This record gives sequence, C-alpha cells and structure tokens, in this order.
Amino acid sequence: MVFKRLLGSLGVGAPTVDTVLDPAPAQPGGTLTGQVHLTGGQADFDIELITLELVARVEAEHEGGESEGVVAFDRFTVGGGFRLAAAEAHSVPFRVTLPWETPVTELYGQPLGIVLGVRTELAVAGAKDKGDLDQITVAPLPAQEAILEALGQLGFGFRSADLEYGHIGGTGQQLPFYQEIELIPAPQYAHQVNEIELTFLAGPGGLDVVLEADKRGGVLSAGHDALMRFTVGHHEERDWNASVDGWIRQMIEHRTTYGHQAATHGHGAPYSDHGHGGHRAHGDHHHEGHRRSGPGMGTAVAAGAAGLAVGVVGGMVAAEVVDEVGDLFEGDEDDEG
Repeated sequence: MVFKRLLGSLGVGAPTVDTVLDPAPAQPGGTLTGQVHLTGGQADFDIELITLELVARVEAEHEGGESEGVVAFDRFTVGGGFRLAAAEAHSVPFRVTLPWETPVTELYGQPLGIVLGVRTELAVAGAKDKGDLDQITVAPLPAQEAILEALGQLGFGFRSADLEYGHIGGTGQQLPFYQEIELIPAPQYAHQVNEIELTFLAGPGGLDVVLEADKRGGVLSAGHDALMRFTVGHHEERDWNASVDGWIRQMIEHRTTYGHQAATHGHGAPYSDHGHGGHRAHGDHHHEGHRRSGPGMGTAVAAGAAGLAVGVVGGMVAAEVVDEVGDLFEGDEDDEG
C-alpha cells in the first residue's frame, strides 16, 4: 500500500514522494529493496537527504493499562545531494539491511496482524518532512518457518501475534520490542496449559526461541508460567517435530526457582516458573485484560499432511491489516503535523 502526500511543511507546489517497495517479501536480517520516486514541484528544490525509517505498531503495558503507538527501530540514508527541477521525475533505488530481530508479518502468504512500515523522509532546503509511508512484508527465516511448521504438525493452533514494548531478560535482544506469537495448545497438552507464547530473537549466529507456557492449576496448586529459551542454527537439519515436542515437554514438566537463569547453546534454559513480569519486562502481561482481539485473532493455524496451512477465518484478516496500516500511518502523520 502506498500513501502519497505533498511535503506539507514546504507548502503548495512542493515535490511529491512515492516510495515503492519490491514485491518479494523481505526476511529478518535480509535486504529490503525498492525505489523512491520523486516528482518535482512548481519550482526547483535542492534534495539534501533521503532517509528511510523503519516503524512498527507496538503495544505497551503500564499502570494505567495498555496503549499502542508507533516505534521507529532503524534509519537509513539512501540518497540526496542533487537538485530536483520543477516537474522533473527522478528515482532513487535503494537496498538496505533489515535488523535480525525484525518481526515476521506473514506465514505462507497470510498476514499475521503485525504492522510494519517504512517511512520516507526528505530534507529539502533545510526543511524536513515525512512524505511517504509504506507497509513492509517480512517472511520467516528457514528455522522460524520450520519451528512454526512443526508446531502446526503437532496440533498447535495460531491464536494471535503482536509486538510488545520491552525486553526479555537474559537474552541479547537488540530492538526495544519483541514479537509475541500466541498459540492454542495441541490436544495432548490442553489439560496442562492454557496457552503457549513464542518469541523469536534472531541474530547473525542463530536463533533464540523463547517459549512460555501458561500452565493450568490443579486442585492443590495455582496456575503459573514456565519460560524457557532454546538456541538453534539458521540452517540446521533435524527432526523439527521431535525437537519442538521435546521443548514443549521440557518446559511444561520443568520446575525451577524464580529468577534462576542458565546459559544455553543448544539446550533449554529455564527462566522462571512464576510469571511476575520479571523476565518479560514492562509489566505483568498475563493478566486477563491482555488477550487482544486484534487482526491476529482471525488467523488460525492447522496442521495437515502437506504441512502447516494458515487459514483466515471469515477472510477478514488481510483487509483488517490493510485498514490498520492506513489508520496507523495516517494518524501518525497527523500527529506530526
């Protein structure tokens, strides 16, 4: 989706900017390519800088409840230093590298409800204006896809996905937010857990997989959370179904003292058996009001013989995501004048 508008701070007759991303989905740690198309206004303008800023819609928890906002998480200078004549058409190709922790926005072509965008900013004759905002599509890395595939094969359902502001303790997380994928437990685990939450933290050397189980209570015990981390290589070949099933069993069966952490290189590391918000920072995100009914809620994951299939309940997810992108970007532009 492309949002074009005049560079408002430069007045009527200013240049227009239209950033067009190449259609192929990007990947975390991969390249984002496209072109910035400029059309000259009613006079000549000196284009000093063309900057791309990556932005995301992120949820934040605080004492007053929850709120959503736009967080910028990377910037790139892709051009500048030329004069744009009146009515002249000029294009600037770009190729930038996404952060490794960039969230995944789709799986097998189906949107997950994550809103990411690239915002184009021009510096013209000493003035700056954000002239264009475009949605980014990010597909999973091979290991991420293999793990999601295995979860589907094991019978887990995909409930929702969102971005949470804060850091997961004990990890090397770089971005100020993390992606949280909420899963409906497979039938064989439904009597033990209410929900599984999955976070991927990718880096150049591999992938951290953070799993959290909302464990059911018993007659003599209250429910609690188990949180563990596992590390895999980007291109490992293994029996993913067996590995992921082993992770789930280890997490559900493991009990540890709150606050204990262990280093992990290919093995599970326990974080905590009690969810007090101590490791997923910025509040206790397990209170009942947290479960959101955003666009990801309409996305379901089912396992079949041919692999994981992502279905869209009612066919509404894609349209909702597009609407939210428009609302997010247009609202963000209005806020910035």
